[in-house]
Amino acid sequence: MNMIRVAINGFGTIGKRVADAISLQNDMAVSGVVKTRPTFEARLARERGYRLYANTKENVAAFETAGIPVTGTLEDLISESDIVVDCTPGKTGAVNKEQIYVPKNIKAIFQGGEKPNVAEVSFNAMSNYDASIGKSYVRVVSCNTTGLCRTLGAVKKEIGITQVRATMIRRGADSGDSKRGPINAIAPNPPTVPSHHGIDVNTIFPKMNILTSAFIVPTTLMHMHAINVMLEKQATKDEVIALLEKTPRVLLVSAKEGIVSTAQVMEYARELGRSRSDMFEIAVWKESINVVNGNELFYVQAIHQESDVVPENIDAIRAMTGIEKDAKESMRKTDESMRLKIWW
Repeated sequence: MNMIRVAINGFGTIGKRVADAISLQNDMAVSGVVKTRPTFEARLARERGYRLYANTKENVAAFETAGIPVTGTLEDLISESDIVVDCTPGKTGAVNKEQIYVPKNIKAIFQGGEKPNVAEVSFNAMSNYDASIGKSYVRVVSCNTTGLCRTLGAVKKEIGITQVRATMIRRGADSGDSKRGPINAIAPNPPTVPSHHGIDVNTIFPKMNILTSAFIVPTTLMHMHAINVMLEKQATKDEVIALLEKTPRVLLVSAKEGIVSTAQVMEYARELGRSRSDMFEIAVWKESINVVNGNELFYVQAIHQESDVVPENIDAIRAMTGIEKDAKESMRKTDESMRLKIWW
């Protein structure tokens, strides 16, 4: 089998996780990773065996001065790759597309921080894998949108949805970020309603009637969603529980077992032996699942913002390059290699 050569442009929160996940696959390999500055992450990339590249020729000297040699530049890496996963900060990917990826005629995957129009299609493996097969530019939706699409997608497919109203309670910063906030406040984000999250879900499910609002709070661990769904068909609480228990990349957790907050969800990930304590699945509290009057569903879920999109990036690589055209088989390969919940 010819291994797909994958370039990682940006070796930060998402990029380093995507690189490690690619390394676990038997049909793709990391051709190299790109950094803009000689940070500790750049040094760690080399120590992990990844070939390191500077983003521009002008920045090569900074790496050499810091004693972190690079193999070349981003353009050099692209010439040795089949596809690039762009994990640069939001809005940078769109610039990279126009200035580098299109002229170099290389396929590219973008992250949820980019506007939807950066790509031909937005991507969620369980919901619209087929739409990305053979595409040149694909956007993996954000961590929050990924979480919404996984659980709502399962409910939509099996029961049907007429309306969704959801509140996003968002972390103030990632665990390794000391520049963002709030430190001692709760802020509507954005202050207008609806927030962009529901709009982003519509890039996957165009006809879904969904409105969202969002708040940021002083925590770094996870996001949390409080979700209210009007069902198309009558259903019971037990039926919804059974549905989510068998849904890929969704994990039911229980307060009765001591998982009463995001702190215990992350502790659970540590006990699973996950690298960086990553929780790739969407954690749904079993006790929160309730159906009122047979058609109004409530549930609460937690999103590990640093990792839930990682499996989606792996599946997007397979779809775009055509090495696996069956969504379930791609997800099986990804989840098995990354030691996710067994669902197949």
